[in-house]
Amino acid sequence: MRTALITGASGGIGQVIALEFAERGYNLVLHCHKNKEKCEELGDRIKGIGDRGEGPEAFKPVIVVGDLSKQEDVDRVIEEAGPVDVLINNAGITRDGLLMTMKEEDFDKVIEADLKSVYLMSKAVIRPMIKQRYGRIINLTSVSGIYGNAGQSNYAAAKAGIIGFSKSLAKEVASRNITVNCIAPGAIDTEMTQVLSDKARDALLSQIPMKRMGRPEEIAYIAAALADERASYITGAVVEVSGGM
Repeated sequence: MRTALITGASGGIGQVIALEFAERGYNLVLHCHKNKEKCEELGDRIKGIGDRGEGPEAFKPVIVVGDLSKQEDVDRVIEEAGPVDVLINNAGITRDGLLMTMKEEDFDKVIEADLKSVYLMSKAVIRPMIKQRYGRIINLTSVSGIYGNAGQSNYAAAKAGIIGFSKSLAKEVASRNITVNCIAPGAIDTEMTQVLSDKARDALLSQIPMKRMGRPEEIAYIAAALADERASYITGAVVEVSGGM
C-alpha cells in the first residue's frame, strides 16, 4: 500500500485531496501548520472510509505539524511521516496587495511558505525515492504563476517558481521512475473564494469561459491521476484546472 503525504491538509483543497486518496486506498500523512484540530477531524472521517476488513484503525492517518519553510520542522515532519511514495505540496498562503504598497515581509512570507517549502519537502523525500526507484511529487501551483494577476506579484512569483523548480527536478530524477508534475488551479470554490462580494465574484466569473468556479474534487481527481502508477510517462507537466482561463 502506497503512502501519500499531503501538506496543507487542513485547507479546503487539501482536505478533499486527502479524502480522494483515502478512497483509493492510500496510507495518509496529513500535514498542517497550526490547525491540528481540523486535521484530526479529517483523520476521523478518513478512518470511516470503506470497510476493508482490517478495522478503521488500520487507516488512521498520521498527523504532522510544522512550518515547512524551516529545515528543522521539515526534518521532524519527514521523520514522523516515515517512508513516502507520493508527496503533494499543497500548503501555501497569500498576502495580496499592489506592489507599490506591499511590505517586504509580505513578499518574503509568501515566497517562504509557497516556494521554499516545496524545495525543502522535495529535497527531503527525493533521496529515499531514488533508493526505492519510485516516487511521485505533485506540486500545487496556480494560473497566477502562468499568467500573472494584479495584486499578487508575490504569489505569482512563488507559483511561477514552483513551475520552474518542478520542470527542472523532473529532468533530474526521470530515469529513477520518479515523476514531478504541477497542478495549476484557477478559481476554486473554497472558503477563500466564498467570502468574495457578489461584484467581485461576477468579475471573476466573467474571466472564466465555463462561467463557474471549479470544485476541489476536480483538483483532487487530477492529483490522484498523476499519482497513479499508470501515469509513469507524465513528468514535468503543468495541468491547468481553470475552466479555460
